[in-house]
Amino acid sequence: MNIALITAAGTGTRTQQLVPKQFLNVNDKPIIIYTMECFQNHPDIDAIYIACLAGWEGFMDLYAKQFSITKLKGIVTGGATGQESIENVLEVIARDCQGDDIVLVHDGARPYLPSQVITDNIETCKAHGNGITAIDCKEAMLQTDDKIKSNISIDREILYRTQTPHSMYLKDMLALHKEAKEKGITGSVATCTLLVECGYTVWFNRGSDFNFKITSREDLLLFKALLAESTQNNWLK
Repeated sequence: MNIALITAAGTGTRTQQLVPKQFLNVNDKPIIIYTMECFQNHPDIDAIYIACLAGWEGFMDLYAKQFSITKLKGIVTGGATGQESIENVLEVIARDCQGDDIVLVHDGARPYLPSQVITDNIETCKAHGNGITAIDCKEAMLQTDDKIKSNISIDREILYRTQTPHSMYLKDMLALHKEAKEKGITGSVATCTLLVECGYTVWFNRGSDFNFKITSREDLLLFKALLAESTQNNWLK
């Protein structure tokens, strides 16, 4: 089985909206539903589990039923950190699934995930034991210690920007989180960084510029524009 673990337990304060960003409606549909639909509509995904912001579990369940997310198998209350939220969901998945099943961890605020990225992520995991979605860096990169100035340039050719999904076999992901706890690693920002911090090599699969994370008001506008353009892009070769 291939299982999507979607993290949607953040408060989304940077979007400066009255509700958490994953529950904001865009064209009369919550952002988290767009994200779930990426996995619902993928033929190789068998189940979806959600790490949900505390107090919003009922809304998540109602939205999933309203928009026919039939692959949703569990809504789990998230933790204080992203790492803890993933651990909470993994405990539930471990009761339902097998160690050789693949878990794809994905940000709930990346709602325009191309189907091919999911496919490639699974294939990379099968080939190497993990799959980390990433894209090359197009901008000139400068290092700064104070976020005001810089005198250090970093070659963009050696930099990759990671996205999600991040995939591992369930048994390996459980072992990774156990090892991290034993090493005192509790606030790693993503599965890819947790792997690196525990001394493992990560393997890339190609991401997409469409697969951006909604973190600001500007991102919300970009997502809405992308949805509008996707219905009328016959001019694009």
